[in-house]
Amino acid sequence: MEFKLPELPYAKNALEPRISARTVEVHYEKHHRGYLNKLQKAIEGQPIAGKSLEEIILSAEGGVFNNAAQLWNHTFYWKSLSPKGGGQPGGDILKAIQGAFGSVDEFKRKFAEVANGQFGSGWAWLVRDEKSQLKILGTPNAENPLRQKATPLLVVDVWEHAYYLDFQNDRNGYTQACVDHLLNWEFAAANLKAAK
Repeated sequence: MEFKLPELPYAKNALEPRISARTVEVHYEKHHRGYLNKLQKAIEGQPIAGKSLEEIILSAEGGVFNNAAQLWNHTFYWKSLSPKGGGQPGGDILKAIQGAFGSVDEFKRKFAEVANGQFGSGWAWLVRDEKSQLKILGTPNAENPLRQKATPLLVVDVWEHAYYLDFQNDRNGYTQACVDHLLNWEFAAANLKAAK
């Protein structure tokens, strides 16, 4: 199976002023595309090449896993953000968040705390676990909740390449910009509905 770099769901400057077009350009064209290219090279001619990206994530180790998971994680990340994001969710996702965290504000506080507390490179996820409970997970490097049998609903990338051009070493500033202004609640709601 040949994997392709999915198109961004918005223009490269659409997340400004929170995330610059330059950051999106470098993140998407260099890092995201780089994982794709390394994965294609690593699996070329191998039996694993016929598997889906999710199957590779669940079965592979080492460099193949890292590049497959990073390809998947980044695609999910771009969809987790929206130029019209932030604010308050509605409907079932609102009820689920209130049930799990008490309020949207408390979810945002805990989500930012996990994102900012992730040592080194990694991700902060909102997931639905095996028991249908909403949880916040921090994962290192390329690690993906699919390997924990959880359904991802939203993610924020906390690798330095996601924010360093705009925020330098201020991960908290970047995280708050994502949480307050960019989280794509419609995407989270669609993922929650599909998980039921």
